[in-house]
Amino acid sequence: MSDLLLLGLIGGLTLLLLLTLLAFAGYSGLLAGVEVSAGSPPIRNVTVAYKFHMGLYGETGRLFTESCSISPKLRSIAVYYDNPHMVPPDKCRCAVGSILSEGEESPSPELIDLYQKFGFKVFSFPAPSHVVTATFPYTTILSIWLATRRVHPALDTYIKERKLCAYPRPDPFHVPTGTAGRLLCA
Repeated sequence: MSDLLLLGLIGGLTLLLLLTLLAFAGYSGLLAGVEVSAGSPPIRNVTVAYKFHMGLYGETGRLFTESCSISPKLRSIAVYYDNPHMVPPDKCRCAVGSILSEGEESPSPELIDLYQKFGFKVFSFPAPSHVVTATFPYTTILSIWLATRRVHPALDTYIKERKLCAYPRPDPFHVPTGTAGRLLCA
């Protein structure tokens, strides 16, 4: 009888562990849809501090962590240049960092110096007139892995179905709300 009780406890704990892992995956965006649309950009002119990365997009988490550790209240951004389904994973390029300012405001020289001290470069993006955006939740590190596999195909399908000319490929702007975007041809 004690063997049966022990097997029941092991089975119950295994089931609990599986349910916990499933809940974590669901919270990370496993069951979330990718919302794609075209229109005005979610952000305007931005000045960003960034570091360049070449390799697997799933390995960019350390850059997000580094950027956020410098100034946790700033929004994160990533610009992904290549389609990971068409470019070898070790050749995929992206820039990851923080948004220092938006619109007409300028970032403080102290903030720029702080990021540059840690090896970040600073660049200002002009505001595009139209973009294709994709929204996907960013709640855990697993969200990044899920997004790299789901956002690109959703953007591709949307652009192909509507016969849009969107570039650069695919430059999803990744901010904590999970917004991604591509510039549209005029």
